[in-house]
Amino acid sequence: MRAVSPRESDTILGAMRQVALAGGHALSHADTASILAAGHYLLRRPDLTDISTLPAIEPADLVAILKEREVAAEAVKYLAIMAMVDGTLDTEKLKRVLEYSRTLDIEADYLTDLVEAASGHLAWATADMWRKNFDSVLSRSSEGLDPGVWIRPYEGANGDPALAARYEALGKLPQNTFGKALWDFDKKNGYPFPGDPTALNAAFGTPHDSTHVISGYDTSARGELLVSTFTAGMHPINPMSGHILPVIFFFHFGEQLNDVGHAGKGGLDPDEFWHAWARGEEMTIDIFDPRWNVWDWVERDLEELRRDWNVAPPGHGF
Repeated sequence: MRAVSPRESDTILGAMRQVALAGGHALSHADTASILAAGHYLLRRPDLTDISTLPAIEPADLVAILKEREVAAEAVKYLAIMAMVDGTLDTEKLKRVLEYSRTLDIEADYLTDLVEAASGHLAWATADMWRKNFDSVLSRSSEGLDPGVWIRPYEGANGDPALAARYEALGKLPQNTFGKALWDFDKKNGYPFPGDPTALNAAFGTPHDSTHVISGYDTSARGELLVSTFTAGMHPINPMSGHILPVIFFFHFGEQLNDVGHAGKGGLDPDEFWHAWARGEEMTIDIFDPRWNVWDWVERDLEELRRDWNVAPPGHGF
């Protein structure tokens, strides 16, 4: 999204505050921290310190001020997050989000997923999210593919020993290299290398683990939610429905949506979440682009790569 004016940013942030207040709710810590962080990191408002100064924005105000469709569509994403930051999908807040989106004439698959989940159709919504995630990982339609089969392609007696050995050899690289950091990350977390019969598909596991290494986020519920949010900022295919929504349901709501990992509750850090989104957007390379090849980069200095790819350091809160 292009840089927005102070008037536009105040309008978006004011609408976020109105969503948080929907249904007579008092503002929570997560609400306040989220609005401040969205302002600081994504809307370039480091001067904002008191969200009570924001205007009480109605849907018609958004239409009057957000003239460009790209800006309006991005704003609705931020509003939708406000219906979830407190650890549940709040139906009153979601209704308010839909008022804004309908007035702006913004339709999106992630809004459909939220409506279906709020209507008691969680299984349908989560299945749609994971299919959108699969499409995003592939950077194409996954129609005709079984995600459960695709994600573990090395199952069998031997797997792919040559591929596993190539990853194992990364451990011999100098300590400062990206490849050694990736080897250390997998070893520390007990992840088998692609090619091992129990390993995940390299087409997913390697970009995902590489994004952990580049971003500096760990594998806790908080870290997994942040690395997927970073991915959503970096990779333009289904960022909301394929990356941000699934991890909020999985690691913030505690919904065990699949057998790849363990669900956790309360994983959304309301400050670093927005920072991760901004950090991903600022990346100059897309690690999930099919043209990205890990072997082109494994011998490079990790900190040098972070500088070259414009990776800002993770934050520590306000």
